[in-house]
Amino acid sequence: MIPVIALVGRPNVGKSTLFNRLTRSRDALVANYPGLTRDRKYGEGTMDNRRFIVIDTGGISGEEEGIDSMMAGQSLQAIEEADIVLFIVDSRAGLDHADYTIAKHLRVNNKKTFLVANKIDGMDPDIALAPFYELGLGEIFATTATHGRGVKSMMEDILGEIPENLEDEQAEVASGIKIAVVGRPNVGKSTLVNRLLGEDRVVVYDEPGTTRDSVYINYERHDKPYTLIDTAGVRRRKNMDLMVEKFSIVKTMQAINDANVVILVMDASEGVVEQDLHLMGTAIEAGRALVIALNKWDGLDDSHKQYVKSELERRLRFVDFADIHFISAMHGTGVGHLYKSIENAYRSATDKFSTNYLTRVLQDAVREHQPPIVSGRRIKLRYAHPGGHNPPIIVIHGNQTSEVPGHYVKYLEKTYRRVLDLHGTPIRIEFRTSDNPYSGKKSKLTSRELSRKKRLEAHSAKYKK
Repeated sequence: MIPVIALVGRPNVGKSTLFNRLTRSRDALVANYPGLTRDRKYGEGTMDNRRFIVIDTGGISGEEEGIDSMMAGQSLQAIEEADIVLFIVDSRAGLDHADYTIAKHLRVNNKKTFLVANKIDGMDPDIALAPFYELGLGEIFATTATHGRGVKSMMEDILGEIPENLEDEQAEVASGIKIAVVGRPNVGKSTLVNRLLGEDRVVVYDEPGTTRDSVYINYERHDKPYTLIDTAGVRRRKNMDLMVEKFSIVKTMQAINDANVVILVMDASEGVVEQDLHLMGTAIEAGRALVIALNKWDGLDDSHKQYVKSELERRLRFVDFADIHFISAMHGTGVGHLYKSIENAYRSATDKFSTNYLTRVLQDAVREHQPPIVSGRRIKLRYAHPGGHNPPIIVIHGNQTSEVPGHYVKYLEKTYRRVLDLHGTPIRIEFRTSDNPYSGKKSKLTSRELSRKKRLEAHSAKYKK
């Protein structure tokens, strides 16, 4: 499995800064204020193609009371979960009685521990590290997490201690389709997640805002790996009351960017509302494949169902590539069909196409419907090649490509979608204008060409006289 690394130490020694450095993120709050981190925070890091999970913890001082004692409990739990512990100390503040307490706990639990002396910048390492050898934890790594000094070499040594086959067990699960379930509060996202999993893994309660953070769940279905991401409900900004709710929105946006496929859950009894359209736009802007699920469908009468379908046809024309499912997450009606759309959307978003094939499709499209004439010259589109996937990016080269009108871009998108058989994913078309390779260059004449040029100039001058 993927190795787990826990960061422990006294408050304000730089654990969260190192966490952000290792995960290349800003997920952990950082400030010159002790006790800012309270819960365990998980993140994934990669170095030299080696993946690992990092756990950021609250500080342990040995004098915890109230909520601080709960924070210390979270840190001790992280030590139990970890394969490796990075014990971080403050090289400027020196040894503290809490450092001895933590070191004793690590020795008793026989955890593989590496001692990290942080904030070493501007100091003589030999002098700064000397007191920490008293802890009896062996080699000490000198780092400055804020600037990254010593972090890469430290991680290379630490990862060198871990057998590479430790990652193989979960490699397949990590490569599965990541599915983010998003929507407004109380539309049935967590109920749908539980139904997709076939068990009650997340809390379901008939009250908006039950889910506060994004929950990642790895599982298998028919021997295929998936990761479901249950997210907090997204309301309009003016309706947010709690600060924690605003942080939940950020986590939902991050989950959309992290996913391969987004399932947008809507309340069929309310029809299409503005916030649903906003979430669709967010998913499309992020380039994510999209599946739309209208929940609570079985509780509607026929006239209301017809009204909802007409509203969908009218208001969702800009996402005509997405499959729409009418489901009941509570009773399971129609939920199983979501997987087919998820698979098709993921396949479409990650398919690879050759330059030759994309160019042939472009040439056929141009032959059937030529680009318009701009400033007396017709726009010429010469060839196309793939520029990326999830979403599929098609790069087209030609002349005057900056003048291609929007309606022609839509025409090319629909052509590629039809010919390449793409479902459930947006397509991005990027244009490149071909530069004239001879622009600004003068050809170098041979001696024979120079002689001929002189004779012509002499003849021309004689003719003018």
